[in-house]
This record gives sequence, structure tokens and C-alpha cells, in this order.
Amino acid sequence: MYNLVVFGAPGSGKGTQSERLINQYGIAHISTGEVLREHIKQDTPLGRVAGEYIVKGQLIPDELMIQILADHLDSHPETAKGVIFDGFPRTIAQAEALSDLLEKRGRKIDAVIGLEVEDDELRDRMIRRGKETGRADDNIETINKRLEVYHCQTKPLRDYYVAKGLYRAINGSGNVDEIFQEILKALPEK
Repeated sequence: MYNLVVFGAPGSGKGTQSERLINQYGIAHISTGEVLREHIKQDTPLGRVAGEYIVKGQLIPDELMIQILADHLDSHPETAKGVIFDGFPRTIAQAEALSDLLEKRGRKIDAVIGLEVEDDELRDRMIRRGKETGRADDNIETINKRLEVYHCQTKPLRDYYVAKGLYRAINGSGNVDEIFQEILKALPEK
């Protein structure tokens, strides 16, 4: 099965398209955002530390995220059939650590699905999502900070994965079904 990274700015549709890939291929899904929000909701020690970063629109420290992923992969046997990494990695250091983590388990990243959407559309989507879901981190101040962090720290991953031949650029604007069909066409043969 596939081990995929679904990559893009906040609000680009990573969660939506990940759900479709899960339904299509029956693979596991790891959304670091959901894992962290669950820890925050349960007020775990990890959740308290992570919450301090998230409220400020900052990235979680790499070593903390890698440990969370390692524990998740090892405690969820269904991930052996393949996994979608949604919202991770966000830095080149995280990408390298993820490759090492998977290699130790006899696996590798098969493709990086890059959902590319203009910032104005991203802001509109996240404001709308915040109103619909009540997500506290979907307010204009935090959104702008998250986009700034994305452009400075995360977007360089695109070039990193392009150089490795793994990046598949997908226009993330428009009809959700059409975007999904483009993703399916971009996946490597299995």
C-alpha cells in the first residue's frame, strides 16, 4: 500500500483529500493536528505544551512530533498497510526524521501530494471553517501567522521533495471531486 504525505498550506484541503484517499485505499490516517488537538482536549502534559505553540500559530518542536509519530505507528498495527501523513512533515528536518523513522520500519514515502492554493482563498476557507466548526485557531490573526510560518518554514519542503522525485503538484482550488481525480492520476503505480 501507499505511504503518502498530503502537503499544503493550512486550509488547502489536506483533511478533505486525505479522507478520500483513506476511503479509496483503506489506509491509515495520521493527522498531527487532530492528534495534538485530542491531547489538548484531554489536557495531557503533551497537550498543554503543544497548546502553547498552536495558540501562537507556531510549529511543534520536531523531536516532540517525531516521538508522537513513532508511538502512533508502533501502537496502531493498521498503519503497516500504509498511512497518510496529513500536516506532517512541515520542515526539512522533520522530513528527514520521518524518512529515518519509516526506514527503521522497512517502509518509505511513496509520494507527496502537494495541494497548491492561493493565500486569499486559504484565508476565506479557514474563516468559513472556523465559523462552521468553532475551531479556535481559525481566526484571522492566527491564520495570518500560520500562513507566514508555512511560507517561511514549510514551503521549502516542496523543493526538497521535488528534488527527491516524490512531489506531485495538484491544483487545490475548485471542485473537490476533480481535485481528487487529479490526485489519483498523480499517484505512482503500485
